[in-house]
Amino acid sequence: MVILGVDPGTAITGYGVIKKEGNHLKRVAYGVIRTASQRSTSSRLKQIHQELQLIIEQYRPEVMAVEQLFFNKNVRTALAVGQARGVILLAGATAGLEIVEYTPLQVKTAVVGYGRAEKAQVQEMVRILLCLGEIPKPDDAADALAIAICHANSCKHLAALRGEI
Repeated sequence: MVILGVDPGTAITGYGVIKKEGNHLKRVAYGVIRTASQRSTSSRLKQIHQELQLIIEQYRPEVMAVEQLFFNKNVRTALAVGQARGVILLAGATAGLEIVEYTPLQVKTAVVGYGRAEKAQVQEMVRILLCLGEIPKPDDAADALAIAICHANSCKHLAALRGEI
């Protein structure tokens, strides 16, 4: 199963593509979509959508795992991330992908085993679980890989809940 993890953001959207074969996880690709702050919001959202469509076409994931928006004290930031999530979800839906969403707590628990893990702990576990020589950079890409790993670790449980196993 090929899983696309996405860490939404307007300035930087992280993506990570992994392949799950049995209990083995393999990194396929990761990176970020950067948008220029001087551009209009609509232009930035269009860029995120278009680049994510290209990533989906190139790697052909079966599922897209996206981080859920958590309530932020900064309303402006929350709205911007919400807009980015909208075009990300649209790209996945348009491509016919199964889309699942996870909270930051769920991601940390699935990757580290502890929902209040520090960012550095999550990044180190991403490195270990994907057998990487170093922690993926930038942080947004590492976060996207963590979201994909979360789904890889959760999909067997989800299938059992749906009665598929």
